[in-house]
Amino acid sequence: MEVLEFNTAMAVSGIILAITFIGIFTETLHGMERSKFAALGAVAMIVCGQIFGFYNPEEAIEAVDWNVIFLLACMMTIVSIMIPTGGFQALAYKIARFSKGQNFLLLALLGSCVTGLSLLLDNVTTVVIFGPLIILIARAQNISPIPYLLAAALLSDTGGIATLVGDPPNLMIGSAADISFNTFVLHMGPITLVAWLVCLIMLKFLFKEELAQVPKDVEHEIPPLSDVKVWRGSLVVLAMMVVLFMLHRQLHWEPWFVALLGMTALIFVSRGVVMDHAMEHVEITLLIFFLGLFMVIGGVEHSQFLEFVGQFITPFVEADLLTATIILMWVGAFLSAAIDNIPFTAAMIPIILGMEVQGINVSPLWWGLAMGVGLGGNGTHIGSTANVFIVTISERLAREENDPNLRITPWLWFKKGSPVMLGTLVVSTIGFLIFFDFFTGPVN
Repeated sequence: MEVLEFNTAMAVSGIILAITFIGIFTETLHGMERSKFAALGAVAMIVCGQIFGFYNPEEAIEAVDWNVIFLLACMMTIVSIMIPTGGFQALAYKIARFSKGQNFLLLALLGSCVTGLSLLLDNVTTVVIFGPLIILIARAQNISPIPYLLAAALLSDTGGIATLVGDPPNLMIGSAADISFNTFVLHMGPITLVAWLVCLIMLKFLFKEELAQVPKDVEHEIPPLSDVKVWRGSLVVLAMMVVLFMLHRQLHWEPWFVALLGMTALIFVSRGVVMDHAMEHVEITLLIFFLGLFMVIGGVEHSQFLEFVGQFITPFVEADLLTATIILMWVGAFLSAAIDNIPFTAAMIPIILGMEVQGINVSPLWWGLAMGVGLGGNGTHIGSTANVFIVTISERLAREENDPNLRITPWLWFKKGSPVMLGTLVVSTIGFLIFFDFFTGPVN
């Protein structure tokens, strides 16, 4: 194999990558949204790429993984149509009534519901739906919402690892490695279920005092659906999408097209819904963040800087694939906890693809990466986008109630989330050690 020498193009792209990532990771310090730094990094990479001859606007467009962008946009639109029907609100209040004042049962049921939705709608979307509902239920019962908000994020972050569409890093990995929906579930489903159960059990002990609170009102009035037809139609559409996701490889359809098909069907089922309103919950800033990030990573890849870095990792992977997979999972988890799992995933994908081109079996690396960045998201309040949203609404609640105890601080998240991250990582490591041969099979 030809050994790459470090050059000016690599240095320029590496510097832009570093500055962009530092801006993204320090979002809470300077107060500027990470999407702004992603956009700035993309522009800088394209301009400098043209100056130094390693990148241009056409290549930047080609670097974007449109499968991820379209899939996220379509799923967000579907949820935006479903929210006004009142179906999610009714479901949440039914869960609260069914729990009959048993706080851990309420936590487990809400967590299970959020996780179930996150298998299809991605964990960011599910916490956006259920976060405000959890606060309403906690207010009605005069109990602290903190355990339930944290549980929603931690359980959805963990459970979302199980499917191709359950977590943004999964979308990126699945699209890059051409992994089908069924293959992803088959490999990640069982080990994720064990990790999820460990997470739930740990939450019971981590919030022992909070869950001992006596609720004031457990007989919640179930709010009526504002649009029964659209709610029922959306459930049928989601069921249809699950089937099509499972068959997408046989149909030669990409996951984004299945999501587009479901969105189109729901638009015509909900004939009275105005398209402007249907797009209200589409997180344009998140999509801009992804676009910028893909363009930045594309520039680094075109400069061969990632290939240069990968040549130092390749010999170790070739020598001991099992150890390399475990290390990738743990390093991915800790870096994701520190700097957000999406940028780390974006940086690792080209490196792993480069190893695959050299004939290395990288299948277990994909699964180790998916598991690591998914579980690592639980470690800190900035570990995943879902976490950031939960912290944001808790801060808003603390201001409204003038009660600082209702705020989920970075230290509080670390005290509760890092033990969960470590516990689930240990369990997942054992799973990889026992069933490693299974994870070495082809991914497509």
